[in-house]
This record gives sequence, C-alpha cells and structure tokens, in this order.
Amino acid sequence: MSSSTSPQESVRRQNLGALLRYIHVRGATSRAELTNRLGLNRSTIGALTADLATAGLVDEGVPHETGRAGRPSIVVRPRSSRVYGYALSLELDRLRAARVGLGGKVLDGRTAQRPPGPDPAPTIAALVALVADMQRSAPADAVLVGSGLAVSGSVRHNLGWADETIEPELAGALYPRLGPSAGPFLGGTADLAALAEHTRGAATGADNVIYLHGDAGISAGIIAGGRRITGYGGHGGEVGHMVVHPEGRLCGCGSRGCWETEIGERALLHLAGRTVPTPGAAVAAAVQAAQDGNPDAQAAVAHAADWLGFGVANLVNIFNPTVVVFGGTLSELYLAGADHVRNRLHTMALPACRAHVALHTPQLGDDAPLVGAAELAFESLLSDPLYAARS
Repeated sequence: MSSSTSPQESVRRQNLGALLRYIHVRGATSRAELTNRLGLNRSTIGALTADLATAGLVDEGVPHETGRAGRPSIVVRPRSSRVYGYALSLELDRLRAARVGLGGKVLDGRTAQRPPGPDPAPTIAALVALVADMQRSAPADAVLVGSGLAVSGSVRHNLGWADETIEPELAGALYPRLGPSAGPFLGGTADLAALAEHTRGAATGADNVIYLHGDAGISAGIIAGGRRITGYGGHGGEVGHMVVHPEGRLCGCGSRGCWETEIGERALLHLAGRTVPTPGAAVAAAVQAAQDGNPDAQAAVAHAADWLGFGVANLVNIFNPTVVVFGGTLSELYLAGADHVRNRLHTMALPACRAHVALHTPQLGDDAPLVGAAELAFESLLSDPLYAARS
C-alpha cells in the first residue's frame, strides 16, 4: 500500500479485505448478514460488493430459495471457479497438490510418490510437474493469486532439507509458470493444519488451539489469541522433542526420553513387536492388531495413549487452549486410546485449564495441511483485494 494513500482509501481497502475474507471463509452470504457482521451500513456494503464484483472476485444475485415473504437480500458468492491458488504438501513418502478456488473449494488435485533420496531437486521437479498438469485444465480466464507449501517436519529433520533451500528453489522452478508474485509461501504441516482447522474445521470459532500432527515424528501447530505462533524462522511447535521421560529411550535428535519416543511410530512398533515397511502405516497396523485382540498391540496402544495424554496435559497447562486436535497418525491413536488420554488430562491438567478444553480429530482429515497451504496462497488477496487482483 502506497504511503500516499489517503485515510479514506486506507479504510476502504481494509473494509474490502474484511468483506472478502468473510465471504471466503463463510461462503455465500447475504448483504444483510454482511451489514450485521461487519458493522457497516447497507450503502457501504453495496458499494464494496460492487467493487469486488467489478474486479471479478465475487458474484451477486438473489438467493435460490428463502422461504420468507418480502424482498430477499442480495447474496454475495466467491467466484471460486475464476480465482484460485495452488496448495502443495511435501510429505515424507508422498507429494500432494491442489488447485483451490476462492472460498476454499478444491477444484483439482494430484498425488505422487516423493522421489527417494536426500537430494531435493527431484522432489521440486515432481511438485512443478503436478502444478503443470493442473494448469492444463485451468480455465484460460482464471486468475492465479498465489501458492502455498506445507512441509512435513519429518522432511525437515530426517532429510535435513532447510526451508531456506526449499522455498527459493521451488519458487525459481515455478516462476516460468506462475510468475514472480505467486510464491510459494511456506509453512510447517502442523502449523498449516492448525490454520485450516481454525479457519474452516474442527476449531472454527476457537482463538486458542493446539493441533498435534503425527507422522514419522510429532509436531504441533499453535494458535493463541487467534494468531499463529510459529517461532523464529517458522520452526516452532517441535513438541515431539519435549522431554517427558528423562530415563527413557534414546531419540534420533540425540536426547533421551523425548515425547516422540513414547508415542511415535517407532515406539509403537517396538512395543508391539511389529514391522511395517510402508511409512505411516505403523500406527494403523498396531491399532488394528489391538482391536483384533493381540495383547502386545493392546499394551502398546495403551502405553502410547497414556503418554499422549501426559504430553497433552502439559501443553494444556502451558497454553490453556479451548480445542486440541489430533491429526495424522495421532488421530488413530487418540481414537483408540481416548480414555487413557482423558484420564491423564483429568489427573494432570490444572482444573482451570482442563475444564473447558475439547478434544477432537480433524474435521478436514488428511486435507488439513493442503487447506492451510491454500490459506497462505490467498492471504495477499484477502489483505488488499483490489491491489492483489490487479497484480
């Protein structure tokens, strides 16, 4: 925004952003509801929606059916098919990509195996190929507003890939196709899943949220006071390396007794005496074996669920959230051992913290990181709609 922008124009831009953000999150909305929710008068709402419609960001029309007498309020809808961003997910064993329209509607999607080996170049090339494939089916008059990338903590740590390498190299590879302003904007898998569940999932309306994600490791996305806490350089939320059992097993990070050594995939495999060659399948296999009556698997699931509750109780005491979401492999573990988790929470968490906390699995499922990456892609548009739409 130019420093010479008048106060009136600055307010107008802020109002346009607030209005478009509301429609992006809530979907089709009547002008009457916008007037009530945004605290603006009807004529101002009408002028703002007209500006957004002229820019090709929304459509306006009468509702399909109201069931009420009298003249219906005009409904404003996001132009999902015309305005879109790319959402990418870099995981330990696979790559995912989606073309997501304004309003959060998934328009297209692709999945591929992640190329093996420690060199990031083949992975970056594979992500670009997924985007290129989706580009061929995008309408010619559609407008790309950005891209977002969710990077698994397991990729960061197990392969030693730094965000400072992945982000510029992927941006450079995407530049010939997407242009200089399309990103990608990067975030951790758990962090972006937290953003997604907070925006349009299991934690909608909650300003204090912890999203726990399990794959080969354990990470957290934390929202406090409605704002993401990402830490310096975006590397916060590494709760898997919170020491919970100082005399416990040695962790891959070099410490001993990390939370990850008690609730992670390797811990379940060790305790259940099982081997699963496919990454990400250990928890599901152990849970299924426990349900089938295998005593070793039952003991392993009970042990891990108890330690899951132990760590959650500590996080609840520290952050005092209203919602905790268990994602990735922790979703299966929580569902299988919910009683153990709740018992630990009841006995360890302070009454003032545990009284209001709700425990959930992700409403958006495995798509939560992709949905969060899409939110990053749309952020510049939602902050200043008319400027971003012209860029």
